[in-house]
Amino acid sequence: MARKATSVPRKPKTEPEPDVVPVLAKLPKGARRTTPSRETLAALAPDRLIGLILAETARNAAFKKLVSAALASLQGPEAVAAIVDRRLTALEGARGFIDWQKRRAFTTDLGAMVTVILTELAPLDRMAALERLVRFLGGADAVLNRVDDGSGAIQAIYERASDAVVEIAAELEPDEAGRFALTLIPRFVADPYGPFGVLIRDLVPRLPAAALASLDAKLAEAADTKHRAADAPNGPAASRADLRHGNILRVRQDIADRRGDVAAYIALEQAIMPGRPDGTEIAGRLLAAGRAAEALDWIRRPKSSRSGVITRAMLATGDAALDGPDRERIGLEIRILDALDRREEAQALRWQGFEATLDADMLRAHIAKLPDFEDEEVLERALDHVARHDDAHRALAFLVAWPSLDRAARLVFDRRAEWRSEAYRLLGLAAEALEPDHPAAATLLLRRMIDDILRDGRSSAYPYAARHLAALDGMAPRLAPGSIDPPPEAYRTGLRTAHGRKHGFWSLVPA
Repeated sequence: MARKATSVPRKPKTEPEPDVVPVLAKLPKGARRTTPSRETLAALAPDRLIGLILAETARNAAFKKLVSAALASLQGPEAVAAIVDRRLTALEGARGFIDWQKRRAFTTDLGAMVTVILTELAPLDRMAALERLVRFLGGADAVLNRVDDGSGAIQAIYERASDAVVEIAAELEPDEAGRFALTLIPRFVADPYGPFGVLIRDLVPRLPAAALASLDAKLAEAADTKHRAADAPNGPAASRADLRHGNILRVRQDIADRRGDVAAYIALEQAIMPGRPDGTEIAGRLLAAGRAAEALDWIRRPKSSRSGVITRAMLATGDAALDGPDRERIGLEIRILDALDRREEAQALRWQGFEATLDADMLRAHIAKLPDFEDEEVLERALDHVARHDDAHRALAFLVAWPSLDRAARLVFDRRAEWRSEAYRLLGLAAEALEPDHPAAATLLLRRMIDDILRDGRSSAYPYAARHLAALDGMAPRLAPGSIDPPPEAYRTGLRTAHGRKHGFWSLVPA
């Protein structure tokens, strides 16, 4: 027998609660009502929100800590500080290595602790928050030795904490800020290369001027004590003491800069680098202080020698900043000469600086100060000098950037044997700039990169070589007959003959 159908009464539709309707009505037109925001969440009943929070605390340990700290803040700063202290004590006592399986949870937990200090404790008691942040930073080395932080995520948390210390301390009353800065000195002196070295140097520019004198005096005392504590003059303890001493004096230089005390800065520089102080740094400060004649004397003193590792690729790409410090020194000397109204000397130095470094800004400044009608002749002489420069890659970079594309195209052919594929960034940019009006020069540069990639069998660069070959195909119809040798079809045939077995490359080239 068929069962008699019964009708199930439908639950009547209910209107939103009275306090919800106005909230939803205030949403901007077109806003998504399911996207969490202050406005949309306000439409949920408190019991619903509480349920969501409790469910998340059961799943997410870091979120549970944030909620617990928020509840503790209702009881006052002592309750929040107690939560943070328990976690810091556990962190300081831990010794085990944190493997990759636990690293993400550990990183999240560290970040949550810093968030608790900043969002819950700092608004209630800034000094208490600073004490915990300093304690947290003090354990940075121990923590980083226990975990592989290849991604830098944990280091970023410590940097966030350090930045927060500077921001909070800068908002303190002058007396409070000064006292807090003094508490950092023992930690900094004990480990000048640890996190407190960076922290105190970041803090100096933000401290009130009234706090600087006592801070400088305390640092001077610490530097003198540590330096005298060394053992034999050439022993390891003496070397470490010298390094500590120099680092402390660098902070004192920051204080001298903040106070505008050039004499103190110079004295400290001479103490840090006896017999070879940085004349450029000193001259820059003297010029800023309106002491241009003294600045000129310092900038012209013999420079200390510098050494560095320069690779063939760096030379080819123009990345080797061999003349970077010299460019800075020359530029400063020019500004000093201008301040002394020694214009002819300044002009001569601009030209010498341009000749040595192919600095476009120096050339522009030189031309801008020439009498009328002399600029064109000087520019031609300058561009001729560029074309003859020992470094063809640097010359090409200058001509493309200036821009003087006619000369750049001529340079590509005149010095065709000097182009190296290690300079792929430069050659690629030059080819792109030359392609509209000088397709033959662009073709030569792209061919050089393709030839080198295939000759060396650099399979990781095959996609670039295939892309360059496609660009050559696009330019081929615009090449004037005889403008480049071999012609496009003969060049491709030659590639097939020489590199036909490099299937990884040819598989990327359209048939």
